[in-house]
Amino acid sequence: MYEQISGNIWRSRLLVVVFFVIIALFGVVYYYVYNDPIALPLAIIVALVMTIGGYYNSDKIVIAVTGARPADVSEFPHYINSVEGLAIAAGLPRPRPYVMDDPAPNAFATGRDPDHAIICVTTGLLDIMNRTELEGVISHEMAHIKNYDIRFMTLVAVLAGSIALMADWFWRSRMWGRGRRSRGGDQAQIVIMIIGLLLIILAPISAALMQAALSRQREYLADSNGAMLSRYPDGLADALEKIAADPNKLVHVNKATAHLFIANPLRDHGGGMNTLFNTHPPIQERVRRLREM
Repeated sequence: MYEQISGNIWRSRLLVVVFFVIIALFGVVYYYVYNDPIALPLAIIVALVMTIGGYYNSDKIVIAVTGARPADVSEFPHYINSVEGLAIAAGLPRPRPYVMDDPAPNAFATGRDPDHAIICVTTGLLDIMNRTELEGVISHEMAHIKNYDIRFMTLVAVLAGSIALMADWFWRSRMWGRGRRSRGGDQAQIVIMIIGLLLIILAPISAALMQAALSRQREYLADSNGAMLSRYPDGLADALEKIAADPNKLVHVNKATAHLFIANPLRDHGGGMNTLFNTHPPIQERVRRLREM
């Protein structure tokens, strides 16, 4: 468990460093091409303004989109008891338990911090999980809350948004024929422009790939932390296998909320390049790692 946790944390940190390197490189190239020192801070400010509203209202937005409702203790006593018990074990305030009326088994956590957190499961998940499997799923979601994954992925969204904005500004400046005032001779200008064009093409793609990779690493990390919390990795492994084998698909879900769920609710099993942009690791690999703990 500890090896998995340590490895996932360091991979996440490395990817965030790469994000900052790309943004800094963009700022340097943009400055040398257009002598514009404000491009980098302006891109970050705009990205922050775009995401801060969604960040502070993430729980309300997700609940509205998914159609979830508060779980009633008389209807779902085992679910609510499990949430309460695992919150105590994790040393967290009790997340608000919600339920989605959907036959597809799945679950998610949202909220900007442990004091404003929500755990939601589908009725389909409650129907097919036994006690240890349900606790495995809830432990996974509790780990997302304890790890501040919503806050972490908001930071990643800001970084990715900054890269996309700078690529767009670079392209528009070029299309508008903005004067090239880069330092150095003609050869230096040509080299810098080539680097700039490569950044326009490759940077947004790289940002999307890293965003997906970070999301996958946070899923692995939540699996490891969840297994540590429940002290029974096989419970979560069994739950993931049941989720993967179930033929039902979630109704109230879209690409904007799909990354929140414990398993990909869009059921995109495409191979090749599609797997690079997946926000969830393969369930078979997650199960293998859990079985080895």
